[in-house]
This record gives sequence, structure tokens and C-alpha cells, in this order.
Amino acid sequence: MQTYSYEHTVEKKGVLILENLPFDAGDKIEVILIPRLKSKDNSKRYPFWGKPITYLNPTDPVAESDWEVLT
Repeated sequence: MQTYSYEHTVEKKGVLILENLPFDAGDKIEVILIPRLKSKDNSKRYPFWGKPITYLNPTDPVAESDWEVLT
């Protein structure tokens, strides 16, 4: 079954108009409406997204003392 997804905004309370649907007259379809949740501001949840990253010693070994074979 092919599914189609459209995102629309209800302009008048209780009225939704869909135009230019890819169906012929007489086709039976099922309509499921799912309200979109208001998007949260991710800048508070992930404050470092989009910030530059600086590595001080990127080639130095990390947790070298955790390797038993080296001791």
C-alpha cells in the first residue's frame, strides 16, 4: 500500500481542505489525522550543538592505564 504524507495548518476551526490529491474520483481512501506536537527548543537541551570543537592533544593516548597489557 502506498502512503502519502501532507503537512497542513488548520486555518478555520474544524475545517481542513485538501486539494490536488493523487486519487481518481470514486477511489476509497482512509484519512488519519495526527496533530503535530509543538517543537521544543533544542538549544536548551543540547547547548553545545553547533559550537566549534577544539582538541588540545588529539593524538595523545586516552586511558592508557586501563590497558593491562601495557603494565
